[in-house]
Amino acid sequence: MRALELGTAGEIRERLNALVLTGTKTATTGLLAEYVEETEGLEFEGERLALLGSDGNCVATIEITDVGLTSFGSVTWEHASAEGEGDRSLDEWRTGHRRFWESIGTPVDDDTTLVCLRFRLVTPLVTPS
Repeated sequence: MRALELGTAGEIRERLNALVLTGTKTATTGLLAEYVEETEGLEFEGERLALLGSDGNCVATIEITDVGLTSFGSVTWEHASAEGEGDRSLDEWRTGHRRFWESIGTPVDDDTTLVCLRFRLVTPLVTPS
């Protein structure tokens, strides 16, 4: 089983994982360039992934329900709000994601290709705090 690590290890990952475990977060977005750099294939509908915590341990199993490619500038509010991170608008989502990717050295523009994943929680292995 392949693994999914949300955000960066530490506070961000723990917060995002807690959102998954409570059912608030049912989507995530990644950079296609990272898949290419890591020579990793895209997830596929029906694939189950181990959701990892900052310590590398599995905290849940999720199942991919949809995979799509789109540009940063074309992400829909439906997808952004499914990320469950509290953004109140698409502009707020874009600002936060742009800031995150810039902070890890991968700035984006409206034409940057993204991988948009939708998923469902299958098996929680820990209780959210």
